[in-house]
Amino acid sequence: MVASLTRRFGDLDLAEESAAEAFATAVERWPADGEPPNPGAWLTTTANRKAIDRIRRENKRDAKHQDAQEVYDSQATEPLETPGAQSAIDDDRLRLIFTCAHPALAMETRVALTLRLVGGLTVAEIARAFLVQETAMGQRITRAKAKIKATRIPYRVPTSEDLPERVSGLLAVLFLVFNEGYLATGPHSDPLRHDLTGEAIRLTRLIRELLPDDGEVVGLLALMLLTEARRTARVSARGELVTLDEQDRGAWDAALVAEGLGLVRERLAAGVAPGRYQILAAINAVHTSARDVRDTDWSQVVALYDQLVRLDSSPVVTLNRAIAVAELDGPAVALATVDRLKPRLTGYHAYHATRADLLRRLGRSEQARAAYDRAIELAGNTAETAYLTRRRDQLP
Repeated sequence: MVASLTRRFGDLDLAEESAAEAFATAVERWPADGEPPNPGAWLTTTANRKAIDRIRRENKRDAKHQDAQEVYDSQATEPLETPGAQSAIDDDRLRLIFTCAHPALAMETRVALTLRLVGGLTVAEIARAFLVQETAMGQRITRAKAKIKATRIPYRVPTSEDLPERVSGLLAVLFLVFNEGYLATGPHSDPLRHDLTGEAIRLTRLIRELLPDDGEVVGLLALMLLTEARRTARVSARGELVTLDEQDRGAWDAALVAEGLGLVRERLAAGVAPGRYQILAAINAVHTSARDVRDTDWSQVVALYDQLVRLDSSPVVTLNRAIAVAELDGPAVALATVDRLKPRLTGYHAYHATRADLLRRLGRSEQARAAYDRAIELAGNTAETAYLTRRRDQLP
């Protein structure tokens, strides 16, 4: 957009300022009015108007002003964009997400703003995902919009020199956008949001085009593909979540599985120490490669989680590792680990759901019932709530 404006108006500063103002206007208006059918055309038109207004305010009523007016007038009737004409680097969604994920914003703010503007989630849905009050989340998003406007964070894909230092934050944001689609937190939304998972995958593919040798970009793409491959098998006809061990593996998307496994093998062949997303992709590859849940190599899964814990010792990673340990060493060993996580995960529904399942397997029905109750209370996903309710009601 900046390059286009510069060509039209011959002034780089004017072009950058107009593009920044156009994005600031989008930040203010899109959440209320909805995203336009063609975001790129909308932003280009708005930026043109901003440029013309600025020229008028500065009283530059010369040939430049006339040229600008002619450009604006011509665009009132001519199409602004030709479908499919944009390159990967010129993708408007990619520019938008890079702006939302700017390092000048705190990481939680980046994710929240991206979910709001790119994912289209409501403030209430985002607040539930972050386990905070809706008013607090609303204030956080409002402050982020104001900061973008005040500091004129540019609406553009970073230069090749800036990309490497920006990509880790961007991948974190895309991963969380994907997760929201994979298991939507809104009680009134579809349990699985393919619009979010599909867009996260598309944007990650574009990032890979920009950074083809970045192992973590490849790892995140592989992780998303292997997870998305199971989407059609994750919710039953009656709207209930189907866990991995109960899924019809024949219903998985074979093409996505093959592509994801190919990317995992590509990273293994590189012989480079894997990062977080590469390890998560490898864990998913172990699950996806097993023809039956009984064929799962749980020792390999635990070993991969051991690697991951050294990179990310968060309680959620420890919880997921405990689920694998339960298959290898039994539910009692896993429960001891899970119980130690209570102070840090007491408001996380998956903690209580995991604990409920382990207690059920140990025959401690009353305690399992209480854990299921708490998990149901905290879960926002309708399919997951239905699954947890059935499991609780099956307790003796």
